[in-house]
Amino acid sequence: MGICGVTPDVESIMTSSRATLSVALAALFMLGGAPVRAQSPTDLAGSWTLNRQLSQFPQELGFSASFLPPQPERPTGAERSRRVQSETQEDATRVRFLTDEVRLPPDRLTIDVTPAIVTITPDPGAQRAVQPGRRDQAVKVGPITAITNSSWDEGRLTIAYEVQNSRLIRYTYSLDQNRTSLVVDVEFIEGRAVGDRVRRVYVRAASSVSPAAVAAAQPAAAPPAPTSPPSSTPSPTGIDQRPDASLKGLTRLGVVVEGIGPDAAKCGLKEEAVEAAVTKRLTDAGLRIIRYSDDDTYLYVNINTVTASSALCVSRYDVTLYSHSAAKLPHTSSPVLLQAELLHKGGLAGGGPAVHADGVLKSVLEYLDQFTMRVREANK
Repeated sequence: MGICGVTPDVESIMTSSRATLSVALAALFMLGGAPVRAQSPTDLAGSWTLNRQLSQFPQELGFSASFLPPQPERPTGAERSRRVQSETQEDATRVRFLTDEVRLPPDRLTIDVTPAIVTITPDPGAQRAVQPGRRDQAVKVGPITAITNSSWDEGRLTIAYEVQNSRLIRYTYSLDQNRTSLVVDVEFIEGRAVGDRVRRVYVRAASSVSPAAVAAAQPAAAPPAPTSPPSSTPSPTGIDQRPDASLKGLTRLGVVVEGIGPDAAKCGLKEEAVEAAVTKRLTDAGLRIIRYSDDDTYLYVNINTVTASSALCVSRYDVTLYSHSAAKLPHTSSPVLLQAELLHKGGLAGGGPAVHADGVLKSVLEYLDQFTMRVREANK
């Protein structure tokens, strides 16, 4: 049996087709066709930011509720009861967590590529490391462990996660034709049938461009003039470039909590309780809170929760410190009002309803502690 339930006969046909295609391409090249550089695995490396305008966000996404996987041989007696209960809970957790990763794509994605290992770090989300070419690799992803099969195909990376019996979630990472965007195609596979599909598009973050590439694109310059030792004072141009300079003088801010819907309430999360806890933590840190205001600098807490059953909750939470300022952009003739992101932290959590709210709130408050510590350091 081949990967993803493909029989050896089908694999032989696919292998033969690839060989035929390779011979045809080689013949075209020998006849004088212009060579086109194939994608390299290292082309996927770097930091990427989600482009929501180019990405798909279907209302329904996941496995079919009517799909019945093959029934395994069942043990007897008390052993059967314990085994079925354990497998059901583990499978349900894995299905929900991996499905929610697709439904709630990360805003940022960092890919590190080495000859043996590919590490993918979503933000927010859980890091995972796969070894392309290795069969049935057990990979830890946040609170769950999944069997994966990954491979390279002409610069495209494919990762198939075994979610449950005969159920897979398959990711394909590739570059677009202009090599400027990362395309992530995700498929829900049940048995041998491909079900829901979705495409997400990421653009390369400016910070991920290598210094060598930047230097190559710029003309040679004269050697820099000697510089004075680092100083804690603002630069002569009037721009304060000290670490966390945007936090200096911050003594008051607003608080906005959003996203807590009916599913969150089922998991013990309440908007009033979250807002009260956040306000208290900020007040204890010495900040003055302006209620019901997002006109000035404000802290924005967004929590999105989904549930598949009464036994499992998954939440994505983001904590962001925003401010507003008027500035003239290179393409505008007069100043415009801008929203600036000063600080941001986010994560993904899953668990039972009895403990889920406490876990999410604990993480949110830990982010606040990190924020307030940076505010204090900036104001020393």
